[in-house]
Amino acid sequence: MFYKNPHFPKTIFLILCLVLCNTVSKAQHAPFEVTLWPSTPPGNSGLTGPETIDEHGFVHNVTLPSLLVYPAAQEKNTGMAVLIAPGGGYSFLAINHEGKEIAQWLAGNGITGVVLKYRIPNGHHAIPLADAQQGMRLIRENSAKWKIDPNSVGVMGSSAGGHLASTLLTHFDAATRPDFGVLFYPVITFADSLTHRGSVRGLAGENLTSQLRNYYSNEKQVTAQTPPVLLLQSDDDRTVPSQNSIMFYEALKSWQIPAALYTFPSGGHGWGFRPSFRFHDQMKQLLLDWLQNDAGQSR
Repeated sequence: MFYKNPHFPKTIFLILCLVLCNTVSKAQHAPFEVTLWPSTPPGNSGLTGPETIDEHGFVHNVTLPSLLVYPAAQEKNTGMAVLIAPGGGYSFLAINHEGKEIAQWLAGNGITGVVLKYRIPNGHHAIPLADAQQGMRLIRENSAKWKIDPNSVGVMGSSAGGHLASTLLTHFDAATRPDFGVLFYPVITFADSLTHRGSVRGLAGENLTSQLRNYYSNEKQVTAQTPPVLLLQSDDDRTVPSQNSIMFYEALKSWQIPAALYTFPSGGHGWGFRPSFRFHDQMKQLLLDWLQNDAGQSR
């Protein structure tokens, strides 16, 4: 014998509503890709052939730049956004642990993460900065649509991506100036004794002029208009000497720019958001605390 439950239709209706709301919420938070330039990008790297991904997940031969947008969780949205430049010596993009994984974590903490899939310059030095500046423009142009405060847009970068981020932090106009910066084990200087020569070669080729060496030695380009910066570094980094972070921090402080430098005793180079990094949890807490409390000091 079956008994009719008078609440059964109402229960089914509520379940369907919950499923629908959950589906809509996931759609709102789903990452999406945006073409960086409305037509042919400025400059030509000379690279041909398709974009490829190797066994490590590194992206090679990028000639069509884009933004990978990870919207902030709606219930936590702070209005902040961060443009993220992965590293790779200006020869490839470590787009997962220095890009997408960071963006996902930011989004979960109420900050829209925007991964910059910038072009591999192949010695054509102006290309990455042009892409980074365009990324800042696009984020601000879409700020209302993406639920972002246009005055709370920062830049973040790792290794060579840290060099690109520090270049954007020191070479900008009103439309492209970041409001803050976060640099993971960055290449800062192009001075022979302390730079990462692979990044220099990838960006500017074999024939680096003294003018370009000075232009891209970003410790020399800090001014009173440079935004606040957080630097995260391992002391035992043998790929990009920790002096790069130190000299940028000292340049910032010489101009009285708000800045913080955290140097971990070990970890080497390239840890990004890999959980295998010994100080992974501490690093994330330091990063979140700085973003929530100190990133807006210049606004």
